[in-house]
Amino acid sequence: MLEMFSLKGKTAIVTGANTGLGQGMCVAFAEAGANVCGVARRSCQETKEKVLAVGGKFIEVMADLSSTEPVKRILDECIKEFGGADILVNNAGIIKREDAINVNEEDWQQVLNVNLNVVFFLSQEFAKRAILKNKGGKIINICSMLSYQGGIRVPAYAASKSAVMGLTKALCNEWAAKGINVNGIAPGYMATNNTQALRSDEARSEAILDRIPQGRWGTPDDLMGASIFLASSASDYVNGFTIAVDGGWLAR
Repeated sequence: MLEMFSLKGKTAIVTGANTGLGQGMCVAFAEAGANVCGVARRSCQETKEKVLAVGGKFIEVMADLSSTEPVKRILDECIKEFGGADILVNNAGIIKREDAINVNEEDWQQVLNVNLNVVFFLSQEFAKRAILKNKGGKIINICSMLSYQGGIRVPAYAASKSAVMGLTKALCNEWAAKGINVNGIAPGYMATNNTQALRSDEARSEAILDRIPQGRWGTPDDLMGASIFLASSASDYVNGFTIAVDGGWLAR
């Protein structure tokens, strides 16, 4: 049974791999036996060291995901190094906090470029190559609690993450028959860079913790199990679904 969760011989591409949830998933994939291609606009040296420490192989692809320009290069560099790509995790994302009445078009577009546009076109390029080789693959889109809810002062982020959950379903409908599983993970309130402002606001942090049944912020380690499941053959008949890893937040 445990062999179903093995990623031995597989290669995973993870965007936003330099820190936080992306870094945690890179280490998890390496521990499960996969080669890892980490994508980020900043150095992934710390992630590389963590992957090597558990006996994994890692390459870094420096790319600014505020545009679709690096999409093909990411796949090319990964395939050149490891001979293929079996798993794609669309994790990179940005958030800009501002009252909706004051959001400008530049900030709105930047959030959608990173959180939605690149997710689609990177998935498309991954799928084209998988279908050409008739080998299937696994795509994991990192959604959010705001794929379900509206949030406060983050209209572009909420819109993009709601769209990513819808996109997950849409791509499943077209690619499931091609052997490509497209699923999502919706992390709850995680202790990462994106939530630093919330955690620093004592009143806001307390209000959030009061609603989480498990009574704590999540950590990158909390995402490891779900990501391994969706990347492995254990989830071969799971498609188009978004798993919440939220400490019970959505149950309240």
